[in-house]
Amino acid sequence: MTRIATRPYPFRHAEVLRQSGIHPVLARVFAARGLTQPGELSSELQALSPPSGMLHTEAAAVFLADAIAAGKKMTVVADYDCDGATACAVALRGLRMMGAKVDFIVPNRFEYGYGLTPEIVALTAAECAPDIILTVDNGIASIDGVDEANRRGIEVVITDHHLPGDRLPRARVIVNPNQPDCGFPSKHLAGVGVMFYVLLALRAELRKRGVFSAENQPRLDALLDLVALGTVADVVRLDANNRVLVAQGLKRIRAGRMHAGVAALLRIAGRESVRATPFDLGFAVGPRLNAAGRLADMALGITCLMTDDPDQAHAIAEQLDAINRERRVIESDMQDAALLALEGITPHNRSTICMFDPGWHQGVIGIVASRLKDKFYRPTITFAPGGDGVIKGSGRSINGFHLRDALDLVSKRAPDLIERFGGHAMAAGLTIKSADFDAFSAAFEEVGRSWLSDAQLERLVETDGPLEDAYYTTQFISLMETQVWGQGFAPPLFCDEFQVLNQRVLKDKHLKLVLEKNGRKLDAIWFNRVDALPGRARVAFRLDANEYNGVTRVQLMVEHAEAV
Repeated sequence: MTRIATRPYPFRHAEVLRQSGIHPVLARVFAARGLTQPGELSSELQALSPPSGMLHTEAAAVFLADAIAAGKKMTVVADYDCDGATACAVALRGLRMMGAKVDFIVPNRFEYGYGLTPEIVALTAAECAPDIILTVDNGIASIDGVDEANRRGIEVVITDHHLPGDRLPRARVIVNPNQPDCGFPSKHLAGVGVMFYVLLALRAELRKRGVFSAENQPRLDALLDLVALGTVADVVRLDANNRVLVAQGLKRIRAGRMHAGVAALLRIAGRESVRATPFDLGFAVGPRLNAAGRLADMALGITCLMTDDPDQAHAIAEQLDAINRERRVIESDMQDAALLALEGITPHNRSTICMFDPGWHQGVIGIVASRLKDKFYRPTITFAPGGDGVIKGSGRSINGFHLRDALDLVSKRAPDLIERFGGHAMAAGLTIKSADFDAFSAAFEEVGRSWLSDAQLERLVETDGPLEDAYYTTQFISLMETQVWGQGFAPPLFCDEFQVLNQRVLKDKHLKLVLEKNGRKLDAIWFNRVDALPGRARVAFRLDANEYNGVTRVQLMVEHAEAV
């Protein structure tokens, strides 16, 4: 069941924003998203929360500065998704700007699993022989891996943003805004954002030591296209701090001042850099990088982000695009199999969905879980074979159901059921014995039934209410595009009643519409929908500027519709 609702907003806050010069529609949209003052919309770097506010950032800076001065060798141990790849590239580029000897390793996810495991430490020691391991976008749960590094005499600096477990690893320094006692105001930094903050603190420490001056210090803003990409692709909440990072990265991309790999990936995806949006980063560039980690080797993605040679970047981008196409085929087959299996089950009689297929691919189960979660609006975990009698699961959740906490509760109730798990509110991963799948499914469903009400299992399409007739214009669309929208700061979604004058199905899967309101006809399209609408409908929609034959017209992108 899906229901359309209108977001409430404090009229007083909207008035403060409007009186400061903000467009009246955007003023109420911003107020509905919790903004109270125009200063919260600042996209200048000066608006960033200072690095000193993040626990142990300055300690990490001192340690890394000492290591650089002593000529110690560092190895970055990266994660295998887009956030991990961009965080690795930011770490390598930034540390090298400051004189560090640093290389990287990104373990094969299928062979070594997630995080800094003892096996990864052994691999890193054998291949790189570092004095220091620096983790990016992982490590906060790597108790055994850090112990193994310590045993080998390798010091560990952890930079991560995932939620910690009951105890922290015995690393030399841990920088994570979500660790206990950290009062940093932006808890939603992606892994790449955390690494960027460490570099800001390191540069300040090197200035203090006289290594650099304000005039000759490294330009870390040159890394912001990578920071923006990783932040958007990891679907973290775009709070005020993250919006600054993304806005500054997009500013560089639109001005053509991006890294060769980012430019090549945008080009291969058919996106114009001068008009790049968060949507382009999240749905065009990000998936092509992620595909490398899902099906092949994320080292390929990191190399794409590290090269300064446009020809090499283009060649790698073509490889990544081919891998992504292969990923789509695998994903489609897995999704079809999942939907076929669910035909005999009524998900609406359950609070959760757990599925396993021995033919599924580990690298794609997270995407399939996301698709099933979207379709049935239930916390969903899909599993694939992991070898040696275990299966590995990837989960996606809905609002109001903290997935990692749910797995933690299952683990506490049945200590032998989950071998390991980690993640955050909306996404998590775990490993269980294949023989325990049914027992886990039952235990997970029990948590779902106790935590989720019927109302929470009803999909709510939150809108910003009607849009005044005067603003169905390309000028208003251009104004909306000046803002950074994304997770936790949703782009405007309007809702109104329309007469349905005409409707037809395009390419056997999209509904093309002509709607009318107050005598004005509007083109609209509802992607992946073929069922006809009644003659009068309540429609939730976004505005889109549709260019055809050199003419740009307003088009409504339908998100949901219901009979009036």
